[in-house]
Amino acid sequence: MQYLTLGLGSIEQGLIYAILALGVFVSLRVLDIPDLTVDGSFVTGAAVSVMFTQLQEPLGGGILFPVLSLIMAFLAGAITGIITGLLHTRLKVPALLAGILTMTGLYSINLIIMGDKPTVSINGMNNIFTPFMDMVGSDAVSRKLAIIPVILVVLLITTLALVWFLRTQKGMALRATGDNEEMVKASSINADNMKVLGLAVANGIVALSGAVLAQDQNFADAKSGVGTVVVGIASIIIGETIFGKRSIINNIVSAILGAIVYRIFISIVLQLGLPASYFKLLSALIVVIAICVQVTGEKIARKKVRRANKKC
Repeated sequence: MQYLTLGLGSIEQGLIYAILALGVFVSLRVLDIPDLTVDGSFVTGAAVSVMFTQLQEPLGGGILFPVLSLIMAFLAGAITGIITGLLHTRLKVPALLAGILTMTGLYSINLIIMGDKPTVSINGMNNIFTPFMDMVGSDAVSRKLAIIPVILVVLLITTLALVWFLRTQKGMALRATGDNEEMVKASSINADNMKVLGLAVANGIVALSGAVLAQDQNFADAKSGVGTVVVGIASIIIGETIFGKRSIINNIVSAILGAIVYRIFISIVLQLGLPASYFKLLSALIVVIAICVQVTGEKIARKKVRRANKKC
C-alpha cells in the first residue's frame, strides 16, 4: 500500500509539473529563449490561486472561486511574461537578464499578493478537488485516485489549447520567430510582438501549474519557485532523449511524459535514502546527464550519416 501511494503521488506530481513543462517548452523550444521568469511566475500562479480561493469564505460559491482562480492565475502569469517580453524587446535588455530582473521583482510582488506572508493556507476550504474527494474514502490511495483525474483534465485542456494555438496563424508566426527571426522580419511579421506573445503564453501556463500545485497542497509558499526552470528543462530534455522530437505534437507529448518520468525517478532516488536537501543538486545533475546523452546521440547519428554518404 505504501509503494502504491508513492507511485500515485509521483504520477500526481508528474502531471502537475507536466503543465509546467508545457510552459517552459514554449519559451525554450518554440521561442528559443531560456526564460528565468518561470521561477517567479510559478509562485505568482500559486499566490493568485490561494488568494482568489479565499474569497469563497465571505462570498460563498462552492468550488466556483477555486476554478476561477486557475483562470486568474493564468492571466497573472501572462502579465509577468509580457513584462519580461517588453524588457527584452522594447528596452533591448538581453532575454536572460530580462527574465532575471522580472523573477527578482516578482519575489516582492508575490509577497504583496499574499498579504506579506511567506505562506498562505487554504486548508479546510473548498478546492478544485473537493467534489471528487467527497465521493471517495478518506485513505491516501482513494484521495490520490480522486485528484489525478482532475489534474489530467487540466493538463489535457492545456495541451489541446496549446496545440491548437501553435497551429493558428499567430502560432505559426511564433514558431517561425523561434526558428529564424531574420526571415520573419523579412516577411513583415513583427518578431518583437511574437516574442512578447510567446513569453506571455509560456508564463501563463507556468502560473497555471503553480495554481494547480497550490490547490493540491492547500497552500502557497513564496519560496516554492526556486529551481522551477530547471525542473521544466529537465522534463523537456528527458522527454526528448527518451521519446524523440520528430514533430511539434511529438515534442509536446515528450515534454509531458518527460515530466512524469522525472518525478518518478526523483521519488525512487529519495526513497533509496538520498536526503531531501539534495533535491536541487539531483535535479541539476539529471539535466546535465540528459544533455550529455542527447548530445552524444546526435553525434553518433551524424557520424552514421557521414559514413553512409561516403559509401555512396
